[in-house]
Amino acid sequence: SAKVAPGEVFTVEVPPPEPAEPEPQDIPLDIVFEDDDLIVIDKPAGLVVHPAPGNPDGTLVNALLFHCGASLSGIGGVRRPGIVHRLDKDTSGLMVVAKNDRAHQKLAAQFADHGRTGPLERAYLAFVWGVPELPSGTVDAPLARHPVSRERIAVRAGGRFAITHWQRVETYEDTQGRPVASLVECRLETGRTHQIRVHMAHIGHPLLGDALYGGGQRTKANRLGEEARAMLETLGRQALHAARLGFEHPSSGEFMSFESELPGDLMRLQEALQGRPREGEAP
Repeated sequence: SAKVAPGEVFTVEVPPPEPAEPEPQDIPLDIVFEDDDLIVIDKPAGLVVHPAPGNPDGTLVNALLFHCGASLSGIGGVRRPGIVHRLDKDTSGLMVVAKNDRAHQKLAAQFADHGRTGPLERAYLAFVWGVPELPSGTVDAPLARHPVSRERIAVRAGGRFAITHWQRVETYEDTQGRPVASLVECRLETGRTHQIRVHMAHIGHPLLGDALYGGGQRTKANRLGEEARAMLETLGRQALHAARLGFEHPSSGEFMSFESELPGDLMRLQEALQGRPREGEAP
């Protein structure tokens, strides 16, 4: 250990403390619907849902606090006010947020049931490698934290049960006319972390752009046409979008259903996979 001379002074830099509660931030929100009980937003890819280590601000919660003020439900705690469910940072699409505790309790009950006996409906669009042999199917495989790589989820015996229903929507060919990728719609019967990403990889069809669960992305991408390969390289995220959300309104009891079109980056990827020229380009 270093010796300190008498009278020698050391300067220690102490980082400023992080605020105990998220601060409101003027971050634009794509609001699909809003009333006194809830707000439905179309979350862009890249936006973290709530503050956490590594993402202390700039999150959806910061944006909601600015937009809604103190009206958000407090059930989720100071760092997750109103948050009934969440999407991964790089997954885009529809989310509902509770604006009071009563709405939070009723919406949370629907999400806990996952539509097995109630009205909740959640559907995602995912671009996956390969073409499933069957037009539709179900993945019933338990999920748990990976035993070595802690940022990953894995199919593991003894994990929490997880069920994903999928249906093939479109198929795409490579430059040799061979099947190379598909668009599938996934419906969740459970809501586990990274569920769709892990389940589709588990059956041999990992998501395009998914660096965490889709090994060999570069090799697979070499089979794509130049336009599709370029779109995939610039995507920078898993090709997953929460496209449909339906639930029972916590006050009126009315069933409400919302749909979100593919965002621009996934729409451009789809067009390139289809072999369609982008607007303004010659066929």
